Amino acid sequence: MSKTWFITGASTGLGRLLTERLLARKDRVVATVRRDGVLDELQSLHGERLLVLKLEITDATEIRERVEQAFSAMGRIDVVVSNAAYGLFGAAEELSDAQIDRQLATNLMGSIQLIRAVLPKLREQGGGRIVQVSSEGGQIAYPGFSLYHATKWGIEGFVEAVSQEVVPFGIDFIIVQPGPTRTNFSAALDNAPIMDCYAGTPADEVRRSITSGSFAAFGDAGKTVDAMVDAIDAEHPPLRLALGSSTYDKVGSALQQRLETLQSQRAVALSVMESA
Repeated sequence: MSKTWFITGASTGLGRLLTERLLARKDRVVATVRRDGVLDELQSLHGERLLVLKLEITDATEIRERVEQAFSAMGRIDVVVSNAAYGLFGAAEELSDAQIDRQLATNLMGSIQLIRAVLPKLREQGGGRIVQVSSEGGQIAYPGFSLYHATKWGIEGFVEAVSQEVVPFGIDFIIVQPGPTRTNFSAALDNAPIMDCYAGTPADEVRRSITSGSFAAFGDAGKTVDAMVDAIDAEHPPLRLALGSSTYDKVGSALQQRLETLQSQRAVALSVMESA
């Protein structure tokens, strides 16, 4: 049975591949992009099954307008994919205020406002599914990516809370957590100016590994999208979907370490409780 999708950040990377796969299987897609013309080829191939809307994800008013357009044009939207995001690299004090504001506005506030905009529509139609593209960086952290992690950890917390709020309305969520994947992520990184005092530090080591291409093992973008689609099509998908050996290994290790630390603090945790 075909579905209708709303996908942000559809011009490149996982968003573009997802749009292509869905159109190939005869689904309908509303694809948002920042630049005109980037999906013209797909538009000519798929006609009215693809609606391309220009969207600046940092503009909450524009988000609401595009959501209204999409539901008006399609009637019903089954799956909303919040995918628009980019990476910002630099030690925390290397980053400019403008870089920080743009990262938060795009990755965190853009996703929050998109979800807020679609909830009334999904509620009115009796349900739907929202897919938030996060990353392994929503559960672990690397030096130099502090603001990127702030957005991904932040949006995961937001989604986990909202997912509980909307259960009565037939709306559910999937948080997708890809590891490093062969997309244009590294090429599109916004890099802060380098401060000499950070030479040889952990942040500098990560910067050098990114530049050399040795940062991590890379996942296959096509297989990642296929796994996403399989999970989204499932009747009862997990709240979080880990994709890639890096995500599985590193997130698993981080969660185990947190659990061990928590368990070691049991006595002190209970010691602050009021006496019966």
